[in-house]
Amino acid sequence: MIQRQGYHYRLKTTPALRRSFAQYAGACRFVWNKVLAVNEGRYLAGVPRLSYYEAAWLLTRWRLSEEYGWLADVSIHALQHGLRDLERAYQHLFSGRTMPPRFRKKFLSDSFRFPRDFQLDGHRLKLPKIGWMRFGKSREIEGAIKNVTIRRDGKHWAVAFQTERAVDTPVHPSTSAIGIDLGIATFAALSDGTLYPPLNASRRLQAKLAKAQQRAARKVKFSKNWQKCQTVIRRIQATIAHCRKDFLHKLSTTISKNHAVIVVEDLQIGNMSRSAKGTVEAPGSQVAQKSGMNKAILDQGWGMFRRMLEYKQCWRGGVVLAVNPRYTSQTCPSCGCVSKLNRPQQALFSCIDCGYTSHADVNAAQNILALGYRERLNACPPR
Repeated sequence: MIQRQGYHYRLKTTPALRRSFAQYAGACRFVWNKVLAVNEGRYLAGVPRLSYYEAAWLLTRWRLSEEYGWLADVSIHALQHGLRDLERAYQHLFSGRTMPPRFRKKFLSDSFRFPRDFQLDGHRLKLPKIGWMRFGKSREIEGAIKNVTIRRDGKHWAVAFQTERAVDTPVHPSTSAIGIDLGIATFAALSDGTLYPPLNASRRLQAKLAKAQQRAARKVKFSKNWQKCQTVIRRIQATIAHCRKDFLHKLSTTISKNHAVIVVEDLQIGNMSRSAKGTVEAPGSQVAQKSGMNKAILDQGWGMFRRMLEYKQCWRGGVVLAVNPRYTSQTCPSCGCVSKLNRPQQALFSCIDCGYTSHADVNAAQNILALGYRERLNACPPR
């Protein structure tokens, strides 16, 4: 099988390198926004959007023009790969996977990618029109490097190598199966009774972030002091993201190593975290409470946790099954009674029919595992 893996390292930059990175990120952002604006205008006019090849042809004309000739200072491969990312965003939109692509802002997701013409020599990397740079090579890179991505990471810059290599089809060392119920009070409850508390990375640094944002609001926008405050804000936000990713990586690795089959909930996180404001004609109710709930949901990183489980299980030869979580927290595993009265408290499950009691989240995880077994049997009935 073909195993794809990414390797991330922090770059050792100089002022000249940081200026070059900012130039490349700005040029890729400009091309993305320019083509996106053209496509939106064509949509309003009833004209089909530009394909990748048409946008690439237009990019060549821009690089040769007097108005946008400064784009020629940036490698064409980085700009073209940005157009490929935009084309991929449209494909995801048409398949119903994501929302429409949005205009990019400075300092938010600043990145650019090279699919070719780069050189790697130990802990040194050479990029077209930028030159050599060093990075902290904390581990060896395995496989053939397909592309190199440079991105802003708080106040630092980082490099990511995407690799591919052929490996033997793995066989998971374990034979056990587990069901996982995700929540806010308890991040993950396993069907074997194990409970993992949430990290709540955003909540831990919420006061510090709010204070930094208040300082920035009192500064003149785009002034030197305002830019310094924005640097502090980005540093805090990067810390939150790093803490969350570290927590999810460690937990997903532990679960993936010990269980061959993992059954999770097929959560519609976008619907769960949708705003309750409503409209002027039909305003929503309990908007503040729903806003706090939405923030808590997004702070957990459920979608990222599921993606980590899926690719780590693929690497180890395991499988991840997603089931509909409807009524899993209200169903009694002993008698099958389904009622919202079965959950009188947040952490308590007590069946009103047979009297069975258990931890509410563990009970839901057991129902999720049983549902996964049933769906698997229905998909692959015995001969």
